[in-house]
Amino acid sequence: MSELVQSLTKVRQSISPYLYLFILLGGISVWALTQGAYQISWFSVLQTTGYSLDQDIIMDVRLPRLLMAMLVGTTLAVSGALMQALFRNPLADPGLLGIAAGASVAVGLLIVFGERWQFLQQVEWLKPYTSSFAAFIGATITCSVIFRLSKNQGKVSVLHLLLAGIAINAIAGSATGLLTYISSDEQLRALTFWAMGNLGGARWEHVFTLASLLSPMLIFLVIKSQQLNLLLLGEEEARYLGLDVERFKGQIVLVVALLVGVAVAFSGLIGFIGLMVPHLVRMMFGSDNRLVVPCSAILGAALLTSADTVARILVIPAELPVGLVTSLLGGPFFLWLLMRNIKGGQ
Repeated sequence: MSELVQSLTKVRQSISPYLYLFILLGGISVWALTQGAYQISWFSVLQTTGYSLDQDIIMDVRLPRLLMAMLVGTTLAVSGALMQALFRNPLADPGLLGIAAGASVAVGLLIVFGERWQFLQQVEWLKPYTSSFAAFIGATITCSVIFRLSKNQGKVSVLHLLLAGIAINAIAGSATGLLTYISSDEQLRALTFWAMGNLGGARWEHVFTLASLLSPMLIFLVIKSQQLNLLLLGEEEARYLGLDVERFKGQIVLVVALLVGVAVAFSGLIGFIGLMVPHLVRMMFGSDNRLVVPCSAILGAALLTSADTVARILVIPAELPVGLVTSLLGGPFFLWLLMRNIKGGQ
């Protein structure tokens, strides 16, 4: 009998975090669908039949944007959790590798010089996706460069990886600054808006494309999350316990880079999600990566959906860049975290 009680307790403890987070995500999702320049009632959101203006706005405008925010938030949060576990550093973040910076350079080149590239103007089907395609190409090239620079005698060196990311971020920052300097007023606005993150204009084809690209990689990372706990013991101990550390690190870095590249391609640069969410999950549910990674996915979706909704309603009828809202949330969060650590003598 006692064994049965213990088993039920373990099941309850493992289900509870997911249940709480899914309830939170569901509530935020319904709230997000009701908010905007055109207010929609809760009843219209929950209504599944019939045709009306409310239903058209929900299905054609707000629901694709909601799903896009969930996918991007999930991606950034999971990537942050993986990077923090890999580097064993709570300040590690997907932007640390320079992948997002490489994507921003590619988009900057497209914005400033794209009108001169005649072949882009001739391919009609590519026009709506040019920024996303450029960002993905930039992220992929950056990923390849960083991965090659991080190899030390055939092994992936975390130190070399970190240094390569710092160097790429510096170079990309200089390139972006130069593009900003030579751009016209219209191009400068486009550069600034993209650099601050934007989920507006999301369409169903974007959602399906993003979901098909991200889902296999996210599932792979959730499956691998159990092995991340071995890295908490140190690389030598993990190797002793049977983990092929170099191969595992290479897999994680490659998949995280591809994830960030795809997400940034569709959303622009959105900061602090990958930093904040894993911290919050560990504070609430502990540091077991088997729980941290999937819970980060759900909470990341909820947090970015909330931030995007606030960005839409704060200055109606205009919209703020969602990256500005996440930065406003992230800055005070880490000031609080710093004060908490100082008081704790850490």
